[in-house]
Amino acid sequence: MKAIPLAQRAAIASVATACFLLVLKGYAAARTDSVAMLGSLADTGLDLFASLVTLWGVRVAAVPADDDHRFGHGKAEALAALFQVALITVSATAIGWQAVTRLIDGRHGAHAEYGIGVSLLALAVTSLLISYQRRVLAQTGSIAIRADNVHYQSDLLLNGSVIVALVLDQYLGIAGADPAFGVLIAAWLAWGAWGSAVAAIDQLMDKEWPEERRAQFLAIAARHPELRGIHDLRTRTSGARDFVQFHADVAPDMTIAEAHRVMEEVEDRLRAEFPGVEILIHPDPEGWVPHRRRKPDDRQAG
Repeated sequence: MKAIPLAQRAAIASVATACFLLVLKGYAAARTDSVAMLGSLADTGLDLFASLVTLWGVRVAAVPADDDHRFGHGKAEALAALFQVALITVSATAIGWQAVTRLIDGRHGAHAEYGIGVSLLALAVTSLLISYQRRVLAQTGSIAIRADNVHYQSDLLLNGSVIVALVLDQYLGIAGADPAFGVLIAAWLAWGAWGSAVAAIDQLMDKEWPEERRAQFLAIAARHPELRGIHDLRTRTSGARDFVQFHADVAPDMTIAEAHRVMEEVEDRLRAEFPGVEILIHPDPEGWVPHRRRKPDDRQAG
């Protein structure tokens, strides 16, 4: 039997967790009539749908490159992440509206013990899922799992807020505490959605690696004694895969076979430090000026 990739396992765990919490929170929301609990229920419902989209995204992203997609299918993860962002934004808007409405009419909930008990259980289950997702992220770097992890992190705050809101509203009699926390939850969700959207768009737009990582890559490549310089470095990320291409200057009298040997040695050194990165190097004779002008920010080495 073929092993299930780590990112897919994390997505399946996310779906299972959302199903479990959806049932519990549905019961608690019906018994408590709490807007904070209702917001938590709505968020979990969207979590389930978003987790299903994440599962689709990581499954498609894991499909090997083919004739129509030579660079693989990694951007499916970014698309899945953007879809999650849309769902989270809708959820935040709906919760915020409900909270403002409750603030105006001043209605109180009931049976706080159900909401508190369910929220405590949700905190424990969600913490386990987040811990597992972080281990998977450390090994895969999946942007879809990262987006999923972001809104499950927000669930920790959300469930804690539900507990505080119910205690203040029903046990301490502080008017407006429950809907006020509903507004805070909506704002937190919107902030998390913004961060996930930025990361997904960066991938879709092929944003360059962070400057520190680019500099580390250049430094390792430049260590080869037969490399005279590096220019036109381009980097990008697609799903869990990274791609790099650059031009390398070599001695003008070097044969094609010798230049090929040098390129292979440079690639071996880079792959040892950056495993899994797909590298494309174009050798140039030192001093050769390309027909197109080099960009002002081209990085030089050697």
